Amino acid sequence: MPEEELFKTEESHSRAEIAEAPVSAAEQIETGSVHLDSGSEEQRVTIPENPLFEVELERLTDSETGGAVRTRIRN
Repeated sequence: MPEEELFKTEESHSRAEIAEAPVSAAEQIETGSVHLDSGSEEQRVTIPENPLFEVELERLTDSETGGAVRTRIRN
């Protein structure tokens, strides 16, 4: 089944702010609803009782981002 991108954001934050994001997401997932907000974009999703959990780690080349590492978590 093809994927449809519903929300995407890329912003610079401190490590502490980034570390807080999955904590907040985990708390919201436990309630069954996750709210994503980037200031210009907003999305609320309902999490099913038994969702698929996928973690993807990408390493981008220096020419693209200076060697940044991204993680992506999907439900």
